[in-house]
Amino acid sequence: MSMPCAAHAIAGAVRVHDLLRLRDPDALRWDGAAPAWAPDALAAAPWVVVRRVAARGDWLAVGVRGSARAQRAAAWLDPAGVLSLREPPALRARAGLLAPARAQLPVFGALRSLEQAWREHGPMHWGPGGSVGFELASGVATAGPLSDLDVVVRCEHAPSTACARAWLRALPRHAPARIDVLLEWPAGGAALAEFAAGGPYLLRTRLGARLRRAGVRPAQAGSVAEAA
Repeated sequence: MSMPCAAHAIAGAVRVHDLLRLRDPDALRWDGAAPAWAPDALAAAPWVVVRRVAARGDWLAVGVRGSARAQRAAAWLDPAGVLSLREPPALRARAGLLAPARAQLPVFGALRSLEQAWREHGPMHWGPGGSVGFELASGVATAGPLSDLDVVVRCEHAPSTACARAWLRALPRHAPARIDVLLEWPAGGAALAEFAAGGPYLLRTRLGARLRRAGVRPAQAGSVAEAA
């Protein structure tokens, strides 16, 4: 989805990894002082990414990124400050808008490889996160020659282990950049490779990481491993 957003609808619509364009970067609320690099970064790219953090009233937990790898900061955003929203699956189509020099980066080659590999045996709703997602949303050069391709797969519920294994097997074997895949469903997110193994896996939730075991019901799981 890529759409303008009304304040009354955005709070319940955004999900982790969504990219939000700001009406006014000055509307961000910081827990302390804003980083010195933040004003210039937000002036160049007035976009933030939704973080996986427990809600604070109606305020959205967002992340701000600068041009350097170490320039990352957490902030809070009133939903009224969102101008538009772009979800990871909607960003794939924007790869065709890249300038030729950008499209030649290994990480964008990996994205093209994944498009082809998952065309028949991949999930329906997936798209790039991380630096690639940010660049495709904002139009600002963010990915670099050594960037990994972070991929977000969105599911209505936890997929079956067999399905996850099929997606894992279908990943391109010789992609020009490393591909890391994160499965996302309403309960949280889990690494595809770990989930597909069929044993215990970490589910990332807004309240922290939880150890789960694929295919185990809560009554069987005890206090540590729970059903997805």
